[in-house]
This record gives sequence, structure tokens and C-alpha cells, in this order.
Amino acid sequence: MTSYQPTKRSKAKRVHDRVAYDHEAVHEVFDALPMCHVGYAIDGQPYVTPTIQWRQGTRLYWHGSAASRMIKTVSAGAAVCVTVSQLNGFVMARSPFHHSVNYTSAMAFGHGAAITDAAEKEETLRHMFEHLFPGRWDDVRGNTAKELKATGVVFMEIEEASAKTRGGPPIDDEEDYDGVDCWNGVLTVGPAYGAPVNVERNKPGIGFPDYLKHMRS
Repeated sequence: MTSYQPTKRSKAKRVHDRVAYDHEAVHEVFDALPMCHVGYAIDGQPYVTPTIQWRQGTRLYWHGSAASRMIKTVSAGAAVCVTVSQLNGFVMARSPFHHSVNYTSAMAFGHGAAITDAAEKEETLRHMFEHLFPGRWDDVRGNTAKELKATGVVFMEIEEASAKTRGGPPIDDEEDYDGVDCWNGVLTVGPAYGAPVNVERNKPGIGFPDYLKHMRS
């Protein structure tokens, strides 16, 4: 199967042309946007927790303090909704109604589970590092047993998922193109890496690593 099969909970209700359910489109968005929000409920009270996610196949992984209520709840098999999003631009139209935003987003549903084996947890965290900072895992020391115990790593098999994007200029009412005299267009918004900031306790002679140079503006 190369596409997630939407049901009532995940099928788009409107602007269907902006939505994709195929694995390639959904995975591409999750891989590009590591910051996620994890939605879950405890005793009927909804919570949303921001954290870092990473993907392997059709599984999403994330981590946090082993003592956190999010990790404990998800580890027990809770129903989970994970979202990622990025604002790409403000769309400035000729009327308030047609103002919009350009964005990239994805949403996935599943049930949580915990990784309890220390070796598997270490390998999963290594995969996260290699996705975010290829080459850095070998540049730092490994986790201690105490650190691994304090870190909760959970995952969910993606049961349903969709990606949704908007791009391009405003779409105005036809009569407004000639009837309304104001500037319209797109104010581009996008993430950019700033200059790296050295800390005082860097040892002399240790420079910025080559494997991070692609992340420097």
C-alpha cells in the first residue's frame, strides 16, 4: 500500500485539491518539519505537547522526559494525533475574506507505544540525530545508562494521515481586480538559520564542524 486510507476522522472536508494521502507526500512533510505537536487526552481533558518527531517507515517517533505525563500516557497505548506545520507566507488579497496564508502541514493518527529496550532506544535516538544532524552522533559521547533511563522514547504506527498545503497568490473575486485599488500579493515567511553562536567553553582550535555547514546561513 502506497497511500493512507482516509476515514471520517482524517478525510478533508473542503479544498480537496490541497490534500494528499499518499505516503510520499505525507512522509516528505514529516521529514522536513521536525517540530511537532502531540495531541492526546487524559480523563477526557485534551492536551497538546510540542516536541521533536522523526520517522522510520510508517512509524513516527518522539521523545521526552520519562516522567512526563505525555510520555506515560502515550506509552500506555493512548490514541494520538500528531501534527506538523510551517507558515510560508501571508496572502494579501483585495478583501478581508480572501486573505489567507501559504503553508505546509501534515496530520497523522495512531496509538502510542513505548520503546523499553535500552539498545533499541539508543539506536532510535541515533536515527533522530542522523536525520537532524548527519555525522554528529559520532562526534559526541554516547548516552549513559542513567540518561537513557530518564529519556522516554515512544512511537506510533501511522494508521491514517494526510498532508495539506497552500501556495500561490491570492484568489480575489473577479470584480475586485478592477474595482479595488490596493496592493495585493504574498509576504513570504520562511525559516532561516542564523549565524552559529560559539560558547565560551569550546576548547581552543575546535572549529565549526563541516557536517553542520549546510545549516549555516
